[in-house]
Amino acid sequence: MSLTNEQYNSIMREYDEMRQRSIRESEEKVKRIYEKYPELKAWENRAITLKVQQSKAAMDGASREKLDEITDEITMLLVRRQSLLESVGLTDKDFEPEYECGECKDTGYIYDEAGVRRKCKCFIKREMEILYDQSGIRVLLQRENFSKLTYDHRSGDDLERLKNAVAICRKFVDEFDREYKNILFLGTVGTGKSFLSCCVAHELLESCHSVIYMSAIQLFERLADSRFGNTKEESREDNENIYGCDLLIIDDLGTELSNSFVASELFGLINERNLKRRSTIISTNLSLEDINDRYSERVLSRLTGRTGNYMLIELTGRDARQVI
Repeated sequence: MSLTNEQYNSIMREYDEMRQRSIRESEEKVKRIYEKYPELKAWENRAITLKVQQSKAAMDGASREKLDEITDEITMLLVRRQSLLESVGLTDKDFEPEYECGECKDTGYIYDEAGVRRKCKCFIKREMEILYDQSGIRVLLQRENFSKLTYDHRSGDDLERLKNAVAICRKFVDEFDREYKNILFLGTVGTGKSFLSCCVAHELLESCHSVIYMSAIQLFERLADSRFGNTKEESREDNENIYGCDLLIIDDLGTELSNSFVASELFGLINERNLKRRSTIISTNLSLEDINDRYSERVLSRLTGRTGNYMLIELTGRDARQVI
């Protein structure tokens, strides 16, 4: 996935507006140049006429002398034009649109050496901006990513569990486009569950995958609002993002109010994303027994059974945020 169709179309409309604006500005600039130096336009028009005559003469079997005579006149006109441009400080680039991106000429796409059409760097930058804004954790990821990872305040089995979790998360990122997997983080407060979720989110956003990060409280409030409060259009957009993003991160499952609506929505969300093969990361302070009691056995089955493709990662240790 990555961008929705609506987001993609919005970017392409932006490119079209940029390109048309550059073309209009270029046409106005060239018009002013010709008004100031009318001989330039006359010479260019004459050169175009001569090239047409030359092509027609060649087709009619004209002599080499006749063709060379036309060529010489064209050359003379181009030399005059170039001389005038240099004398007034102009170049051929002054007659071309000044695109915001010179590589793709404000189309969003370039062709590589093999002739394959690819997104330009400027398109990828716009895409990343949208995805970061959509994720809801732009500021959080500045301080919570793999570059900020430290193993301080962990030792023994706690340290080994953390190192193993980091290895699993890195592999999860590396194989994201090839292997469908999900992660369930278990453990007490401050053991690194949310931090590692952010590390994964950062890496995938940097490679232009769509990521939605929400606390369990935010998620179920959004689902309730989508079900009972929003207009149909708003509901459709919310559901498309939550159910269809490349990676959904549900943080602190178990902190939301417990009721039948939450249990039903959680099962439906997990099941639907599994059917779509859209990856999910869930972090919780609850034990597996607690999950079973709070949300039902069928939810636990999706999280621990083979069909759910969830990797269970348990982190242990003191609350790192409380260590001075």
